[in-house]
Amino acid sequence: MTVKKGEGLSYAGKTFFILGIVFVAFNLRPALTAVGPLAGSIRRDLGLSHIAVGLLTTLPLIVFGLLSPLAPKVGNRFGNERMIFAGLIALGVGIAIRSLPQASALFVGTVWVGAGIAICNVLLPGVIKQRFPERVGLMTSVYSTAMTLCAALGSGLSIPVAEGLKLGWQGSLGIWGILAGIAAILWLPQLRVPGRSRRLPLREAVSPGRGIWHSSLAWQVTWFMGLQSFAFYTTVAWLPSILHDRGVSVADAGWLLSLTLLVGVPGTFLAPVLADRLPNQRGLAAGISLIYFFGFVGLLIGGSYGMFVVSTVLIGLAQGACVSLSFAFFGLRTTTARQAAELSGMAQSAGYLLAAVGPFLIGWLFDGMHSWTLPLITLSVSCLFMLLTGWGAGRSGQVSIQMDDR
Repeated sequence: MTVKKGEGLSYAGKTFFILGIVFVAFNLRPALTAVGPLAGSIRRDLGLSHIAVGLLTTLPLIVFGLLSPLAPKVGNRFGNERMIFAGLIALGVGIAIRSLPQASALFVGTVWVGAGIAICNVLLPGVIKQRFPERVGLMTSVYSTAMTLCAALGSGLSIPVAEGLKLGWQGSLGIWGILAGIAAILWLPQLRVPGRSRRLPLREAVSPGRGIWHSSLAWQVTWFMGLQSFAFYTTVAWLPSILHDRGVSVADAGWLLSLTLLVGVPGTFLAPVLADRLPNQRGLAAGISLIYFFGFVGLLIGGSYGMFVVSTVLIGLAQGACVSLSFAFFGLRTTTARQAAELSGMAQSAGYLLAAVGPFLIGWLFDGMHSWTLPLITLSVSCLFMLLTGWGAGRSGQVSIQMDDR
């Protein structure tokens, strides 16, 4: 018997599913955010250039962009639950490989890490849409908040684990493999739920008569996802440098980046919950984009420490809300789990490729101008484009693709 739309699941079944979702989400960012604080040690030990070390952050984003369109196809062929499990295994293998003290292993392992996260990133929204179609907002809040919290832990614990526990950068990177193993074990019950690990019914599985890449609404969701990813990864890469150049100490600049990540947690949780209760999300998307805009404008014109604190808080709130609202759109703008996975793959493909370009573009603008004025103007303008695409993505309705009902 096939369980549909979350019906027939016992309380224990729902509990194990939510627990599995949370632990999968725990693994979606710390393997990435743990690298930055260790970059200096990695570069010294392996004799790498700054550009090579920078690739350790950019390479997973490129892998995300390349693999995201393929994930829905393999998920449909082998089952979303099975592929999420495979993604966790790939992540664990990648973490183990890149913890070896060779440069080649570091980059090979990073590719595996990116592949494992990409699969889980794309397929989770479809699984949630299938299990809890009436609770898309709440479930998106749960997993995106878990993802954000563990992302902060990844960067915060890197140095204490490497130096405090005397494990070095290899041990500090490798310890996250334990979390991947725990998530894989907790996900095992999802492979045994009747009807879950099989391919989707033919009605949902066949190729659309009019593909999702031809839907204007899908493109608006994609651009919203891409622009928020552009702003997020650029901010993480350059915010401390921007603040330090404006007179903030190195220590305080690092603290303000941590504050940015921390204050994003409430926004991460609340945005999908609010989105699920509204008839449309246009006002929500526009409001979040404006908060982002004013945060960057504050960095552009602010001359006092207090203004910088306010600006980073605004940026943090908008960051958290934007990423979870983007994930919520995958379920809210589709009618089936198959469509949710397809939209997720499309939006994350373009989104992460744009995110990979962001830090390099802003750095290139700074090198050319020797000033953060033009880079901050660029980020501010991108928020206005985010507002426009969010206004379109937030309209009531679903992606207009024709499914073959044969």
